[in-house]
Amino acid sequence: MGRRLEPACRQCRREGVKLYLKGIRCTGDKCAIERRSFAPGMHGRGQRTKLSDFGKQLREKQKMKKIYGVLERQFRTFFYRASKKTGVTGDILVELHERRLDNVVYRLLFVTSRKAGRQLVRYGHVLVNGKITTIPSYIVNQGDSISARPAERSQKLVKGTVEMLKDRPIPEWLALDRNSLEGKVLRFPTKREAGLPVEESQIVELYSK
Repeated sequence: MGRRLEPACRQCRREGVKLYLKGIRCTGDKCAIERRSFAPGMHGRGQRTKLSDFGKQLREKQKMKKIYGVLERQFRTFFYRASKKTGVTGDILVELHERRLDNVVYRLLFVTSRKAGRQLVRYGHVLVNGKITTIPSYIVNQGDSISARPAERSQKLVKGTVEMLKDRPIPEWLALDRNSLEGKVLRFPTKREAGLPVEESQIVELYSK
């Protein structure tokens, strides 16, 4: 499986916005983009060049790919699926990514970042409707139950993170029982609830060419 090798903090600095790739570190004073708000590299301090329309569209796509940790082939597949559904393609694209299992466990506070969410799912610590699911890109549906595996190690991992992030809100489209460590998908998410620093309409224009 392909993966990004560039350090997470460099990815944020390259895009000029926080992508929250390193969990708690991104909210503290150690955040790289807070300390060095210029692009990485020896010419990073120089003035950013003006982007063409294509350049702007490409940067929006890159931001969204980096936020959810997906590579081009999978992202293109999600776009194709979104374009076949009834509704606004950009909104549906965001919705599909939000419904990914690795993102859902992140939104449920089981982990501090989406990258950690992928690891949690891959290592079999997560149950969907009572069954172990090890596919991070699995798309959850309304009414699905997401919980930590009953094993002691899984419970310890998730409970510690949920307690650490107790002050962080959970999206309204999800519900969490903090005692049983079981989450529920109440409905599908909206673009507004995702809160992404991305103009998804630019991505639609890019792929529509």
